Amino acid sequence: MLDEKDINRKLKEAKDSKKLTKKKRMELFKKYTKSLTYKVIIVEPSEIDEALASDHLNLNWLEAHKTAEIINALNPDEAHIDSPSPNAEAYKNYLRNLLKNKNIELIVGHKMESKSKPTAAASVIAKVTRDSIIEEIQKKYGNIGPGYPSNPTTQKFLKENWDKHPEIFRKSWISWKNHKDKKEQKLLDDFE
Repeated sequence: MLDEKDINRKLKEAKDSKKLTKKKRMELFKKYTKSLTYKVIIVEPSEIDEALASDHLNLNWLEAHKTAEIINALNPDEAHIDSPSPNAEAYKNYLRNLLKNKNIELIVGHKMESKSKPTAAASVIAKVTRDSIIEEIQKKYGNIGPGYPSNPTTQKFLKENWDKHPEIFRKSWISWKNHKDKKEQKLLDDFE
């Protein structure tokens, strides 16, 4: 949707969202969502769990399906894609098979947010969208932390609430499974 001139002009400040401050991400988010054609897809925890329980999907292939959904909706001439796997060629081939328009040029690489301005802009839109969803969850459920498994606040919330709010947890998340297993182990110990 952008030619080289547009990329240089509209995406001049685009960087991997993880390398930007929250304030800068918000500034760029507002700019990009006003000036770019884009599509965001929210994948709910239950959809991830279903995909991982199936025989034919994993997280990478689920991401490819969602990426294809976006590309099919926008139908660009060219798409810059961040491969979740270092095997970008396999990801590209899998993704291509999901596209309606097989002539779209796919520029696929691992960690593309730091190599491609369109991918960096997409990472900004995705990160700000994710952060706003986390804020909404915080308003409803309390301090859940940022939602990353390495975060102590998120782990504390998970430990105390893993079985109380099934709609916000991925049951396929190893951290959730560990808390469930500990609870079930305690129940089995009651019979000894």
